[in-house]
This record gives sequence, C-alpha cells and structure tokens, in this order.
Amino acid sequence: MTSPTSEEISVPSSSNEEEPTPKRGFLSSTYEELKLVVWPSRQQLFSESIAVILMVTLSAASIAAVSRFFGWGASQIFR
Repeated sequence: MTSPTSEEISVPSSSNEEEPTPKRGFLSSTYEELKLVVWPSRQQLFSESIAVILMVTLSAASIAAVSRFFGWGASQIFR
C-alpha cells in the first residue's frame, strides 16, 4: 500500500459545492478503487481457472480414495 502524494491529497474548497451524499461518496470511491485494479488477461484467467479446477478435482479424488480405503479397512476389521 502506498501513501498518497501531494497531488492526491485534496484541500477542501470553501466554495458552495454541495456535499456528496454517503451513497454517492461510496459509489464514487468504489469506482475510483476499481480503476486501480490490475485485471488479469483472458489467457491468464483461463489458465489459472483450469489450474484451480484441476487442483480441486485432484483433492476431492484423494479425499474420496482415503475415505474409501478407511471404509474398506473398517469393514474388514468389524465384520
């Protein structure tokens, strides 16, 4: 996180400007923050989505395999 520069710090003006409503201030602040976001490229989004789907699938398969193994072991012990 960076600290604001002197250009970014605004001095309140004494003119007859209308104060922004809380909702308008929130929405404009949100819009300004969204302009600072570094959005991923389409290729990066696709490849990282595939990686997440693959890892979730492998994790679910390994958990299912361990569960079935212990289920089989319990059925062998407690006949």
